[in-house]
Amino acid sequence: MLFGNFFGKKIKLFQIGQKHIFPYLQKCIRTDKTKIWFHISSLGEYEQALPVIEKIKEKYPSYQIILTFFSPSGYEIVKDKSPADCVTYLPIDTQNNVRKFLNIIQPATVFFVKYDFWPNYLFELKKRNIPTYLISGSFTAKHKYFKPWNAWLKKSLKAFHHLFVQDTVSFETLKKQGFSNLSITGDTRFDRVYQIASQATELNFVKQFKQNHLLLVAGSTWQNDETLLLPYINQNNNAIKFIIAPHQVDEKHIQSISRELKKKYIRYSQINKKTNLAEYDVLIVDTIGLLNKIYRYADIVYIGNGFGKSIHNIQEPAVYGNPIITGPHIQKFKEAIDLQQLGGLMLIHNQKDLSEILDKLIDQPELRQEKAGITRKYAAQNIGAVDKIMDFLQDRL
Repeated sequence: MLFGNFFGKKIKLFQIGQKHIFPYLQKCIRTDKTKIWFHISSLGEYEQALPVIEKIKEKYPSYQIILTFFSPSGYEIVKDKSPADCVTYLPIDTQNNVRKFLNIIQPATVFFVKYDFWPNYLFELKKRNIPTYLISGSFTAKHKYFKPWNAWLKKSLKAFHHLFVQDTVSFETLKKQGFSNLSITGDTRFDRVYQIASQATELNFVKQFKQNHLLLVAGSTWQNDETLLLPYINQNNNAIKFIIAPHQVDEKHIQSISRELKKKYIRYSQINKKTNLAEYDVLIVDTIGLLNKIYRYADIVYIGNGFGKSIHNIQEPAVYGNPIITGPHIQKFKEAIDLQQLGGLMLIHNQKDLSEILDKLIDQPELRQEKAGITRKYAAQNIGAVDKIMDFLQDRL
């Protein structure tokens, strides 16, 4: 029932948002300004677009930036805090909507991010000869755009004036499909997480909780993850503390975690000035927005949803130099595959795997430091995508 309610709420928000797009744009758009349009799917792609948006705002402060979302989960979080000048949903991809939308915003340049492409928009942008770019593109030969029956989708990619892709696999895939307007620039999200890490303020509550102990941070966990993690926490007798930051922070989920814990725990929302955090073994973060700052205090990181469709962000802990553990479903994420091959990320399939890997990392500081060095080096090597993109665009914006 909760699952249905969740998606019912998203659909309702999407429907309401669609009704307000054009009236909102009529009020927001400035006809006297050069407009740059960014389209993204949701929150993850926003993190990839944001450093480019900020660079353009810095270099071209007179330009007006329009940001569109497909997903309510991204739009609802970002709508009031983005540096973009106008933030709204993308009108549904019909020819009438496309023409009306482009007639209103009159973009001078357009950016799509990663893989949220809409053919009618791309065809119309090409027809109008509006410079259109792809940021942090990611492709494989199995991509739907390259299936024989999807030739019209592949044709829509021809609208891009240039495609900035994340890696060699994407570059070679597109090259074999006849594309030559390509650059390997990497993933702009590494720039974003590095920026966050550089600006992160001290979290005194984490320092007070951790003291001189090792700290395992379990980030964006789901029930499949917690089913493995909680028994390990309960049985563990090492001098290590645990922070659990679940993906869903509704009261029912937080209570389900609390009921299973046998160690002394506290919820973030229960902390006050009199709380002696050093007394607790487990801290449950029952709010959002802190996880990317908490990672800096971790000695080991567990990333959630590796038993679901796809893991959550591993770039955030990698930039701090953390050994990373997650479930087996990493195939959609180049950075996870890379780090596993290098040895900085370890996959688990069951309770036994988790216990063995964690015991080794806790008992062997040299191994822990080795893994941490791998992730830190990998993150450092992947910073700089935004500068490469801006260098290319220097005479084109």
